[in-house]
Amino acid sequence: MNWKTFYALLSRDGHVARRNLVFTLVQNLLQPLLLTFVFGRILTAGGMMQTGFKNILLPGIITICMVMSGVWAVAMPLISEFQFTKEIEDRLLAPIEIRWVAVEKVVAGMIQALVAGLVVIPSAWLAMGSGVEINLDQPLAFAAMCFLVALFAGAGGLALGCSIGQTQVGLMFSLVLAPMIMFGCAYYPWSFLKSFPGLQYAVLINPLVYANEGMRGALSPKVPHIDMIIVIAALAAIDVFLLVVGLQRFHKKAIG
Repeated sequence: MNWKTFYALLSRDGHVARRNLVFTLVQNLLQPLLLTFVFGRILTAGGMMQTGFKNILLPGIITICMVMSGVWAVAMPLISEFQFTKEIEDRLLAPIEIRWVAVEKVVAGMIQALVAGLVVIPSAWLAMGSGVEINLDQPLAFAAMCFLVALFAGAGGLALGCSIGQTQVGLMFSLVLAPMIMFGCAYYPWSFLKSFPGLQYAVLINPLVYANEGMRGALSPKVPHIDMIIVIAALAAIDVFLLVVGLQRFHKKAIG
């Protein structure tokens, strides 16, 4: 491991991210803020939804924003660099083992996911207005969830970016990410699916269920959620699996 090279690669990605900061923030925050304003403010103020729905929605919005930001930050550049710009060849010439180049991509994606999550918290809170009962009485649980969700975003972006072609990006969002989000318990707790028992247990294969339930448990513990120990264990296992798969695929494409 060449830490100097690793830091140089990470610094370069950070420089690119800072240059595109405004575009990145707009891209990652516009949809979450619209959702929180419409569902968390307009519909609750109009009486179509109870005020308590805000406490269900906000943790899910934070998680989705982090995941989408991290996945996009890792997957899209990889797809472009491997298949279009061939920029990845310059990185592979760096004096560092090939898999560490992939790890740097994951770390850069994690940082972007964490920044997106930290920015969306006050923004969404303001968009929703009063009535949001979010607390940080469990700072360790919140920190653990932020780390695991960010790692999921980075590792998931690595696995996706090394598995699909440039012409399949639309399918990735339509067939993979969109269903994961809709059935990932971002807009409702997992317990609300009890009226659909088959679906309730089928969605447990979706990593976003554990990410959203865990974030909800850390920020809104009064809202029903899956036990935090189960959430952390499941999400940690999923993160390791995605990281291993992503590293293997990256190495195969790099030397192929």
